[in-house]
Amino acid sequence: MTLCASASADENLLKACPNKPNCVSSNAIGSQHTPAFRLKPEIETTAKQLATVLQQLEPRISLNIDKLHLHADIRSRVFEFVDELDLIIDPTQGLIHVRSAARTGYYDFGVNRRRIEKLRSSLQQAGLIL
Repeated sequence: MTLCASASADENLLKACPNKPNCVSSNAIGSQHTPAFRLKPEIETTAKQLATVLQQLEPRISLNIDKLHLHADIRSRVFEFVDELDLIIDPTQGLIHVRSAARTGYYDFGVNRRRIEKLRSSLQQAGLIL
């Protein structure tokens, strides 16, 4: 994944969702939109902390992590499809911008939306987000 040199608006580092129902993103509109995660103001959440929670949910995962960005390739159990997940921590807005999308195909039967909601719930239980 290539990141922009200028990171003034962190959510702009997320790729746009294609015109397919197999992607959800916090900077999409309409049916592809999912809310960004809200950071707890008293905690400095890092991408490594997010990765720890994500690895408990997704055992077949390849990660690239820096301080404020996590990119994951997640392989499905049955057909070996690869989905991409991006989490970008934006401390100035108090948000984690999210995107989850199938790399191939058209319809994902809601897999990517469920992944984001399951991750949101797990991060809340871990005390990392509101």
